[in-house]
Amino acid sequence: MRVLDEATVALLGGDDPALALADVRDVVTLMRAGETQMPAENHIDLATPLGKAYALPARVGGHFNAAGVKWTAHRPQRPDALPAALAVTLINDAASGVPRGLVASGALTAARTAAVSALALQYAAPRAVKRVLLLGTGFHARAHLRMLQTLFPTLAQIGVWNRTPENMSGLNGITPEPDLAAALAKPYDAVITCTSAAQPIVDASAVRAGRLIIQVGYHEVSFAAIKASRQVVVDAWGDFAQRSAKSLFQMFRAGEFAEHEVAADLTSLVIDGWRPDATDSVYFSSFGLNVFDIALAARVLTAAEQQQSGNWQTLFNGVTHDH
Repeated sequence: MRVLDEATVALLGGDDPALALADVRDVVTLMRAGETQMPAENHIDLATPLGKAYALPARVGGHFNAAGVKWTAHRPQRPDALPAALAVTLINDAASGVPRGLVASGALTAARTAAVSALALQYAAPRAVKRVLLLGTGFHARAHLRMLQTLFPTLAQIGVWNRTPENMSGLNGITPEPDLAAALAKPYDAVITCTSAAQPIVDASAVRAGRLIIQVGYHEVSFAAIKASRQVVVDAWGDFAQRSAKSLFQMFRAGEFAEHEVAADLTSLVIDGWRPDATDSVYFSSFGLNVFDIALAARVLTAAEQQQSGNWQTLFNGVTHDH
């Protein structure tokens, strides 16, 4: 099977916002058609403090024809300069079960997450989005910035706030926002949270008619802000609601939100045409669906096969031989 490192994944379009958006749209259609499968994740504790490793399996039909598992190690405390989350995805042919490749998945995860946010901006925003406030400057935030500049080139303004202002240096085409409260008070049509905040940084005061709030990080939006939002939209609702650290699912487990209060999910947006009213305030919770990871990895592997890219390895009796 092929092994694709981060550089090769990028060369094959793994971080391309437009390609990721097309993949996500296709998978949403396959989800509605019952041609996907996404079992519950499993995790183990790592020896490193607070570290966990997650196994996220999924199968995607259609032209992807892929079954696989994304394996991610989360390392909140680490002794090196590598990212806090390290991910690889193993892909098998869904029809034959034959392994196709092992793919470095950091860029793929960021691209599919930004693609879901793009769908939310297109379909879940109460009004046409002209100004976006992006919170954070890390890996996922920068993928979102690339998505905004690529897929929404006519935006009038992209504001960026970060807890450490120096991290905004080198970002082009943005309006630096030094004060979060002041930025949230401005007439931004959408707010995207891409931070590692352990406690909410967006409260009910940020909720207003005509605004969309997209939560990408774990616990950046307060229960009060979710309660104040007129419409709550999710990428999907699943048994992960019983375990996820996302704000909405914490709220659900606390008995302060019920599943029936969800107004729409991605299939409702893309296939059924659900749209909010212009005066609605909308909160979108992006959990992050591993069916998208499998689809993007399969697409990159197909490109690698066509271009003969990556390192080809054959496995014999458990022994790996490099070619």
